[in-house]
Amino acid sequence: MTRPTTKKDLVQLANMKNANLWDLINSMTDKDQRAPFNFDVEIAGKEAHWKRDKNIKDVLIHVYEWHELLLNWVKANQNNENKPFLPEPYNWKSYGQMNVEFVKKHQDTSYETSNELLKQSHIDVMDLIEKFSSDELFEKNQFSWTKTSTLGSYCVSATASHYEWAIKKIKKQIKHMKTLMK
Repeated sequence: MTRPTTKKDLVQLANMKNANLWDLINSMTDKDQRAPFNFDVEIAGKEAHWKRDKNIKDVLIHVYEWHELLLNWVKANQNNENKPFLPEPYNWKSYGQMNVEFVKKHQDTSYETSNELLKQSHIDVMDLIEKFSSDELFEKNQFSWTKTSTLGSYCVSATASHYEWAIKKIKKQIKHMKTLMK
């Protein structure tokens, strides 16, 4: 499916990718769900996240925290707080460090709790999306706080795009675990 440009497509893709993520995770044994990542990060990819995330919990927490960014940003701006999407001191050049901080923040979060947090935040984000019309989500200049982008593009990023990223990462772990069993 192409990148959504309507509310209907956004809701459909976000829910589908979320279901795909949980189907993939649920296809794994409990032990494998909690196992540390053991693929070669040098081969996996050059992006920092390949070294940052040590297990599926870290991946789930990352997606949860991006949901929280979206939820908090929309709520603040609807309350006339004029808040940027990324919290201070981060910007689009330095947000990688923010992602590292998310992992550190959740070092004591259990795998079970990470599941619960992400499942609930998905519901919360989908409830948020339902409050907006398709035009409010995908037409430019609907909200001053989205600047040159659309609210829908932020929603796609925080949901479907992040779910796809998580799926890719977990598939890499599954593939590597299979090669170890040969």
